[in-house]
Amino acid sequence: MTRRSISRRVAVVTATAVVAVGTVAAGAAAAGPGWGEKKPGWSEKKPGKKVIAGLFDQWNSALATGDPEQVADLYAKDAVLLPTVSNKVRADRAGIVDYFEHFLANKPVGTKIETHVNVLDHNSAIDTGVYEFALTDPATGEKSTVEARYTYAYEKRGGEWLIVNHHSSKMPEG
Repeated sequence: MTRRSISRRVAVVTATAVVAVGTVAAGAAAAGPGWGEKKPGWSEKKPGKKVIAGLFDQWNSALATGDPEQVADLYAKDAVLLPTVSNKVRADRAGIVDYFEHFLANKPVGTKIETHVNVLDHNSAIDTGVYEFALTDPATGEKSTVEARYTYAYEKRGGEWLIVNHHSSKMPEG
């Protein structure tokens, strides 16, 4: 082999290695932060279970205002609500507001009976369990109680905890 052909081979191998390293680096940059690295928008401190469980109190207080818009403000723009006393899935703000316009007419007051909180990471958590609502029929004034299973999935977006998924269903045995 001549010195010139060796130089060409070295140049080709070097160029191939540079392209391969550049491709891997570009792929890593496109994929975003790796395992264990901070992700954009993540807070430094993981929330405690009490913080997440307390989000229900904020939601329940919004119910007490009687304003469906205030309740809907606690849901993310892409949230899904599977409500307690409606068969219709609510997958946008208008649907969520519509549900609460009807539900709030009953002056609901929620009380947690059992709760299980799973803090998934710095910006997401799940609160699931059983709650009950004291309701007042707007036409008759008659009071009733509805017991239901619930799941709230929360994400911290823009520094604010929002409901991204809320499923509530009446207890099957009652």
